[in-house]
Amino acid sequence: MDAAAPLLEVDALRVDFATLAGTVRAVDGVSWRLTSAGTLGLVGESGCGKSVTALSILRLLAVPPARIGGAVRFRGDDLLKRSEREMRRIRGDRISMIFQEPMTSLNPVLTIGRQIAETIVLHQKVGRREALERAVESLRLVQIAEPERRVGEYPHQLSGGMRQRVMIAIALACDPKVLIADEPTTALDVTIQAGILDLLRDVRERLGTAIILITHDLGVVADVADRVVVMYAGRKVEEAPVRELFAHPQHPYTVGLLAAIPQPVEGAGRRRLQEIPGIVPSLPEPPPQCTFAPRCPRADERSRSEEPPLRPVRPDHLVACFHPGEEPWPEDWRP
Repeated sequence: MDAAAPLLEVDALRVDFATLAGTVRAVDGVSWRLTSAGTLGLVGESGCGKSVTALSILRLLAVPPARIGGAVRFRGDDLLKRSEREMRRIRGDRISMIFQEPMTSLNPVLTIGRQIAETIVLHQKVGRREALERAVESLRLVQIAEPERRVGEYPHQLSGGMRQRVMIAIALACDPKVLIADEPTTALDVTIQAGILDLLRDVRERLGTAIILITHDLGVVADVADRVVVMYAGRKVEEAPVRELFAHPQHPYTVGLLAAIPQPVEGAGRRRLQEIPGIVPSLPEPPPQCTFAPRCPRADERSRSEEPPLRPVRPDHLVACFHPGEEPWPEDWRP
């Protein structure tokens, strides 16, 4: 593979679901690239299509009711054209995923060691004894103390942070090239979150694993990601390197997300936590316009009648907006 070519490329991805209310387009023409050993952050509020995008990459959506279009190329090979048998060889081996809730993802009646070893036996074709030895090494890699003892324990015997580390150990057991982390720090306290993020950085640096980090926490993105894709109502509305995005946000939605981050207040003064007014549009009936227009203080007639295309506004910085800018969210504005 050409060194300049992306490791993973999502090209005009569309995901529709057939529902009683009609067809819902959960992901609408999303494109991005992931480079080797890079970290891409997918950001947006719940329901914007982040997790559906991740599940589409690994073909984990039931078809039907889901219908997937576009292309997902891993090293130039379109995964959407592979058979289910071929995808089973790819999942957990070349591309792995850490799911949101480790307690529901781990099997409660199997030991930690057996669950890690199963992945190794399936993809590496080694004996169970060797697989169990490698499971111990996987737990050591994710910095779990006394791994020889932990392989014999069950998920309910571990803390939330340790279960998340076990999920990472399972995902890394076969040395994948891409790791998808879906809200890896959800429901963890701040100190445990910091440890998980440090671990992801260590994995990227030591193993060269590329990471897709799905989160609604911009603080996590700033701490770990190299590049950020902001999604809203199934569409990509902004993409930029992480430092560029935080320094010069261009889409009003991105500006609103950054303004909603709690800030420390100096002295005795107080500042009301800002919020983005309005509600997310109904996906069964998406408007033929900028989807953010009903909530946007910059919206005009053009925004309410046309969908803005993605275009460069700064070097290596794309935004889908007719009126991009860095103005702060107006505190007195309401829809």
